[in-house]
Amino acid sequence: MTMDTYISSQKLDLIHWITELDDVSVLAQVNAIKENAGLYAEMLSIERGLDDLQQGKIVSHTQAKKRYEKWL
Repeated sequence: MTMDTYISSQKLDLIHWITELDDVSVLAQVNAIKENAGLYAEMLSIERGLDDLQQGKIVSHTQAKKRYEKWL
């Protein structure tokens, strides 16, 4: 099974489960997850950046400018 097939299967399972769901509190939790998905991804990105900083995986502003000067 490819990753795309697996993801599609999981989505369909969730859609079926949600359409059969009668518990308002669970629906509210699912809706909260949906509305905060972008925020969660942003928080993970910030955490990865902070981990990189603690591990010394940093690039100075000067190095970054030089690396990306053709796009600036």
